[in-house]
Amino acid sequence: MEKESTIFEFTVSDEYDGFRIDKLLSELIDSVSRSYIKKLIDDGKVTCNGKSVKASLSVKENDRISLEIPPVEAPEILAQDIPLDILYEDNDVLVVNKPKDMVVHPSAGHYSDTLVNGIMYHCKDNLSGINGVMRPGIVHRIDKDTTGSVIICKNDKAHQNIADQLKEHSINRVYYAICHGVIKEDEGDVDAPIGRSANDRKKMAVVKTGGKNAFTHYKVLQRFPVDGFTLIECRLKTGRTHQIRVHMAHIGHPLLGDEVYGPSKKSRFKTNGQCLHAKTLGFIHPTTGEYVEVDAPLPEYFLHLIEILK
Repeated sequence: MEKESTIFEFTVSDEYDGFRIDKLLSELIDSVSRSYIKKLIDDGKVTCNGKSVKASLSVKENDRISLEIPPVEAPEILAQDIPLDILYEDNDVLVVNKPKDMVVHPSAGHYSDTLVNGIMYHCKDNLSGINGVMRPGIVHRIDKDTTGSVIICKNDKAHQNIADQLKEHSINRVYYAICHGVIKEDEGDVDAPIGRSANDRKKMAVVKTGGKNAFTHYKVLQRFPVDGFTLIECRLKTGRTHQIRVHMAHIGHPLLGDEVYGPSKKSRFKTNGQCLHAKTLGFIHPTTGEYVEVDAPLPEYFLHLIEILK
């Protein structure tokens, strides 16, 4: 039986009046990348008031937008028998504790040894296809050097449900991090929009205009005054690219081991990237409606660092 296309239809509200249609769709549909949205527009899969559009179209209030996502093609990504640390699994979702130095999904020049390669082997044909051939089952991601919980969706219904929860910022996401400096206050908020850095387009930054709203709440768990570090817990109310790394660097406390947003001087600790762990992931189950919370234990390198710093 052939799979059918997934159709998204909605009316533009006043808050999005004047938005470019590609930006609007990436804002409203977190489960689909902006580059894929542009491809769908170029392929004539997006209409405004029944007419095909260009990515640069500025929408108006009450415009009727329709987006068609074709059924996923048979991926040419190799399924690999990669050991997975499975924290939770049922017929709809899978939560995996991702190790350090593992990329979540394939990209140009990197088609093997990713989390997707491993879950394709584990789940066989039971993965959602909304995000296209390169990212089956992937509804969100964490950086290569960030460890911890990643949720995988096994069907399109679960994928859209979890994507909606991500868009509404209702998923409970708690991260542990070790940052430079001794933070004096016990907790605080960073409410600052994030966008592409004007100085380096490969980096994100807190920006005055053109960014997406971003909110991080942090709480001090332990201070290490001798070495000048702090163990913190971060709760995300939004999920922007590199959000915790950018926000903590913005307030003068970049993450230990962060080679992109941290100090130029290398640390004496060998961390293989930023000390950031996606510890807790809580969501409403797409079928049962019950709250599910999964906890990923801290990795060995993280526990070892804490012991050294004590």
